[in-house]
Amino acid sequence: MAFGGNCEGVSAGRLGQGGCLVMAMRWRVAQCHDDGMGNVYSDERLASVYQPGNQMPQRSLRAWTELIGSFGARPGSVVLDMGAGTGMFSAAMARWLPVRAVIGIDPSVPMLTQARLAAVPPGVHYAAGAAEAIPARQHVFDLALLSRVIHHLPDRRACARELARVVRRGGTVVIRTTFRDNLDALAYRYWPALLEIDGDRFPGKDEVIASFTASGFAVSQLISFAQPVTSSLREYHDRLATRPGSKFTYLTDAVFREGLHRLEHDALAEPPSSPAPVSERYDVLVLTAAT
Repeated sequence: MAFGGNCEGVSAGRLGQGGCLVMAMRWRVAQCHDDGMGNVYSDERLASVYQPGNQMPQRSLRAWTELIGSFGARPGSVVLDMGAGTGMFSAAMARWLPVRAVIGIDPSVPMLTQARLAAVPPGVHYAAGAAEAIPARQHVFDLALLSRVIHHLPDRRACARELARVVRRGGTVVIRTTFRDNLDALAYRYWPALLEIDGDRFPGKDEVIASFTASGFAVSQLISFAQPVTSSLREYHDRLATRPGSKFTYLTDAVFREGLHRLEHDALAEPPSSPAPVSERYDVLVLTAAT
């Protein structure tokens, strides 16, 4: 099957009028797995609110995309977006980076359905699959992104082995996350229980590094990067009111409503004439595959 926005398999082909040759790949659709979050991977409600609840201003998205690309996106690169979700970064990388193709893989069929409902830029292709069994041939990707994914993985070492298999020698893996050591999201102010929950869910920096160095990766960089996600606390409240993240599935309805009420109180107290943008900070771990 040739590359297409709804592809489940990929073979040699050409993209665009320029006749850009795409390297031969074969894909298998991996069965979706569950990492203990109940039915979150098949949660159609979560998938439907995830993109609007997690999107960011274009300037912020572009800043993130260009940062990610600076670590290893060269002209003609083939990029893996592992855990692509609704495709925000897949589309952004195809739009703003000089890449040949972006392959977004996710175990959630509802998330991929939402990704395909959006305008899929040329060069972006989605497939179902798990990080522990990536549906790709060896050494086909120049750059792999795992954005807000690492804490979902039931077996990080298996994921690291798979990335060592599918990323080319000397290629780059970028992990965008918040390590347990640095949990600092604004949401914890309103839902304190989430801090304890995420303390159990999110791995520490040393744990992640150990998982990947065991598969031959070397640490290239570890930085912190923040960008505005909403223009005001009111907008932040409106987004979180939809429970647009898997972390909120751990809270009872009553606990969620209590936190949302506290957030609403602060949002209404914010002067409409001088709102303060809400920023989110993430740790960015950059790894280099063995040569």
